[in-house]
Amino acid sequence: GESLFVGQTDRTDLTRRGLVAFDLAGRIPAGATVVRVDLAMDVTRRNNVLPVSVGLHRMLTEWGEGDSDAPGQEGAGTQAQPGDATWLHSHSPSQLWTTPGGDFVSEVSASVTITENGSYMWNSTSALVDDVQSWLDAPASNFGWVLKGDETTTATAVRFASRQNATGASPPTLTVEYVTSV
Repeated sequence: GESLFVGQTDRTDLTRRGLVAFDLAGRIPAGATVVRVDLAMDVTRRNNVLPVSVGLHRMLTEWGEGDSDAPGQEGAGTQAQPGDATWLHSHSPSQLWTTPGGDFVSEVSASVTITENGSYMWNSTSALVDDVQSWLDAPASNFGWVLKGDETTTATAVRFASRQNATGASPPTLTVEYVTSV
């Protein structure tokens, strides 16, 4: 769909997490050393007036993206299609996560505090650099990140524009600064 959701919904107390991944193969030379990584995403809606922290966690398992597309503002979700990642499945309907909600590193690679609609940047951290460097060194391990918001408080959901967003919001954008050996 056009959006990714994280946090707790306001009507049903459902926890939402978003997945993002970027194809780095062929875009960065083999043997390059990553020195900086920034991720930019646009928030298009929030449920709460309080600030909400959203963290990025490196995924440990491959996941799928099927053809599901929720109606309306998409927050209520829709029926999973074959290949979709869901709370229980890395690839619906047959492949389960080891842990419901996704298989990811518990430590946060980077976080940002959301206060209003608009553009946000997860600024470079050593963990973000390490994540992307590991994906360059071992491309088969590039499963992206899961975005986790406040999962303990009702009405903390945040809606981000996805790469398919048609409202004029920017898609998730990964900027990687690297050096090559001379």
